Amino acid sequence: MEDVRYPIGKFVLVEGVSADQRKAWIRDIADAPSKLYEAVEGLSLEQLDTPYREGGWTVRQIVHHLAENDMLVYTRFKCALTEDNPRIMPAQENLWAELPDKNVPVSSSLKLFELIHERWATLLEGMSVEDFSRTFVHPVTGVWSLDRALAFYAWHDRHHTAQIVSFRERLGW
Repeated sequence: MEDVRYPIGKFVLVEGVSADQRKAWIRDIADAPSKLYEAVEGLSLEQLDTPYREGGWTVRQIVHHLAENDMLVYTRFKCALTEDNPRIMPAQENLWAELPDKNVPVSSSLKLFELIHERWATLLEGMSVEDFSRTFVHPVTGVWSLDRALAFYAWHDRHHTAQIVSFRERLGW
């Protein structure tokens, strides 16, 4: 039986990133907003507030999480590009998902996600090969190169969008 938490599979770290692979991940980042818009298009308020699995986040919480997460990630990239091996701030995402702003319309997070990705994709496209080897330090998961971060967060956006799409498919929405 498929694990609905991972409709595209778990993240697999790629060693020895090629220019073509990096380009594909940057394209994933650039395309993520349109794919997320499409994933939630036409959903009612009741559907947005339905957990995608038992014990999981609602569709609304997933959309908010993506916008909030990618604000942090964009900042992590900027810090890594301008500081030597900066220590970054982790997020308590499960706690963030329960804060009072969890009920704002998804349109605000969709717009935020789109704008963050516009800036982030532009930043990524302008980075040199050497820039992708720059690092930041996550206090829990250790040192991350920007190549690893790009790979992970390109997967992360596809992963959560696929959770919504597969949920809609399962329920016939």
